[in-house]
Amino acid sequence: MDQQDVAAVTAQLGRTPRGLRGVAHRCPCGLPDVVETAPRLEDGSPFPTMYYLTCPRAASAIGTLESDGMMREMNERLAADADLAARYRAAHEDYIKRRDAIDVLAGFPSAGGMPDRVKCLHVLVAHSLAAGPGVNPLGDEAIAALPEWWMKGPCVCAEPAEPAEPAEPAEPTETTDGGTA
Repeated sequence: MDQQDVAAVTAQLGRTPRGLRGVAHRCPCGLPDVVETAPRLEDGSPFPTMYYLTCPRAASAIGTLESDGMMREMNERLAADADLAARYRAAHEDYIKRRDAIDVLAGFPSAGGMPDRVKCLHVLVAHSLAAGPGVNPLGDEAIAALPEWWMKGPCVCAEPAEPAEPAEPAEPTETTDGGTA
């Protein structure tokens, strides 16, 4: 990742990101909105959330979907619809395959509740954005229900931090009363 992407993700999260591997998806505004993280953090501890949604506007809109009951409704449909359950299991397998290609986390689940339930729409949306349409049916549904979060422009200023140069002392200026400021 270049420094501007790292700066944008840091600003989006309000903290230094952990285990960054790259940008997995870009928002239509041009900034990262999903990053790929390492399956293990620098200290070796497992971090099974490989696709991490970073855009605060998208995250807020997804939080609204969650509070409006979308996960409950999806869980009910998963229990009643064998075809949907099979496609969701395939999404889980895709997630594990992608993660295992980087580092195997034996015994760790995928993320977001896959393959049996919906636990976190943020993860499902991140997976859908990173993998593309048709891979995660419930992530795709959540994306379709979201407003266009990017329409107000970038969510953060994405300028990388540069060392400040020492300021030159200001020249004194003459005031109207004959003094200097």
